[in-house]
Amino acid sequence: MKIGFDNEKYLNMQSQHIRDRISKFGGKLYLEFGGKLFDDYHAARVLPGFKPDSKLQMLLQLKDQAEIVIVVNADDIEKNKVRGDLGITYDLDTLRLIDVFKSIGLYVGSVVLTRYADQLAAVSFQKKLEENGIKVYHHYTIERYPQDIDLIVSDNGYGKNEFIETERELVVVTAPGPGSGKMAVCLSQLYHENKRGVSCGYAKFETFPICNLQLKHPVNVAYESATADLNDVNMIDPFHLEAYGETTVNYNRDIEIFPVLNTIFEQILGESPYKSPTDMGVNMVGNCIVDDDIVISAANQEIIRRYYNAMCNNKKGNANDAEMYALELIMKQSKLTSDDRIVIAPALKKAEETNAPAAAIELSDGTIVTGKTSSLLGACAAMLLNALKILGGIDDSVHLISPEVIGPIQQLKVNHLGNVNPRLHIDEVLIALSISAATSENAQRAMEQLEKLKGCEAHSSVILSQVDTMMFKKLGINLTCEPYYQTKKLYQK
Repeated sequence: MKIGFDNEKYLNMQSQHIRDRISKFGGKLYLEFGGKLFDDYHAARVLPGFKPDSKLQMLLQLKDQAEIVIVVNADDIEKNKVRGDLGITYDLDTLRLIDVFKSIGLYVGSVVLTRYADQLAAVSFQKKLEENGIKVYHHYTIERYPQDIDLIVSDNGYGKNEFIETERELVVVTAPGPGSGKMAVCLSQLYHENKRGVSCGYAKFETFPICNLQLKHPVNVAYESATADLNDVNMIDPFHLEAYGETTVNYNRDIEIFPVLNTIFEQILGESPYKSPTDMGVNMVGNCIVDDDIVISAANQEIIRRYYNAMCNNKKGNANDAEMYALELIMKQSKLTSDDRIVIAPALKKAEETNAPAAAIELSDGTIVTGKTSSLLGACAAMLLNALKILGGIDDSVHLISPEVIGPIQQLKVNHLGNVNPRLHIDEVLIALSISAATSENAQRAMEQLEKLKGCEAHSSVILSQVDTMMFKKLGINLTCEPYYQTKKLYQK
C-alpha cells in the first residue's frame, strides 16, 4: 500500500496536544471522542498509513493518566440498534469495547446509560455489567434540551443526572455509535465538578472533517459521504473566521450547537474557554498527511464505495431517499463515475462473457485479477484463489485445492446442512486451502500471501451473501457490489 499519512508523527503530536489541553484546564479534562475510538477503518481507508487502532495506541501513551467512560443510549439498547460495520447490537459492542480496552491495559471506569427510563433491556444490561464489576450510572432526558439553558444548567437539568465518579485527569468519553449523548455527559460532569469546586474542562476529539484541509478536499467530502444518513454537511467555521481571520472546516451540527454550548460554558464556568467549534477540537490529523495525491486518490475511492454501498442498501430496502440523493450529489460534485474505480469494468466484462456472476480485484502493484462462477466455486472465492496464485508466483494451471476435496464439502453443504447452493463461499475455500496446506507446498505458499490482500480493491457483479461480505472485511479488502441480486428470489440469504 502506498503511504500518504505518517502514523508515528500523529501518535506523538496528538498525545502531546491532549497533555497541553489537560494543563490548560488545571489538571482535569473530559475528552469527547467522536467517531470510533477503536477500529477506525474509515480513517484507515482515506488516509493510507493511518492504523485502525491509532487512537487506541495514542491513548496508550497516556494510559496512566486516562480512564474511559462508555456512553450508551438506553433507547438504543431497547431497540436492539445494530452497529452497521460489525453487525452487532450496541450493548454487545459495549461489552466488546470493554474487553478490548482492558486487554491492552486501559482503565474502564464506568458505563453511562443515557435517556434512562427503566427500559427492560437497559435494566438487564446494567445487571450484566454490574455482575462483572463495571459501575453503571444513569443520565436522564432533559425537557426542552438544548433550548432551555436555564433548565439544563440547574439542579433539575444536569443536576438530576448521577455524578460519575472518576479517578484520573483525562476522562475519555466514548460510545459504540452516534447519538449516544457523549457531549451531554461531558457537560453534565462539568456542572457537577464545578459545584464540587473541581477545576476541569471539555474538549472534543473529532477525526473528521479535518479542519485545516480545504472544505471540498476529497478527504472531507468522503466524511460527508460516510455520514450522508445523518445529514451531516461540512461548513466553513464562521466563529473561527470571525475570531481569528482563519478559514477552518467543521461540520454543521457542531457549528449550529456552538452558541448554545458557549452559553452553557458561561453559566457553568463563568466564561467560555472557546471562541469557535474548531477551538474545541484536539485534532492533529491534517498535520500528518505526507502525500496529498495518495490521500486524494484513497478518499475518492471511499466516496465511490459509499455510493455503491448505498445503492445496494437501497436494493435491500435499507436506505432512504435523502441518503441516496446526497450521495448522488456528492458523486456529481466530485466529478466521479464508475470509470474511476478500476475494478468495476473488468468484473462486469467477465460477468458478460460468462453470463454469470463475476468479480475482480486490484492488487497492490495494479494487477487486475478476475474470478468467474463455476460448478465448484463462487466468483469471489475463485477470484481470491487466482489472486493468491499470482502473489505467490504459482502457475495458473495448479489446483490449490483438489476437486476431490471440494466434492465432499459440497455434499456436506447440500445433503446435510440444507444449503441449496453447492458452490463454496470464501470462508469455506480458505478453510479447505488451510487444510490442503498441510500436504501441499503450493497451498502453503498461497496461504502466506493472504496478508498482501489487505487494502486491495474489489468489485462483484452481484450483491454478495453476508458471509462473503464479512470475509472481505476480515481480509481487509475494500469491496463494492453492483446493486443486483444473483437470482430473482424474494428471500435472499
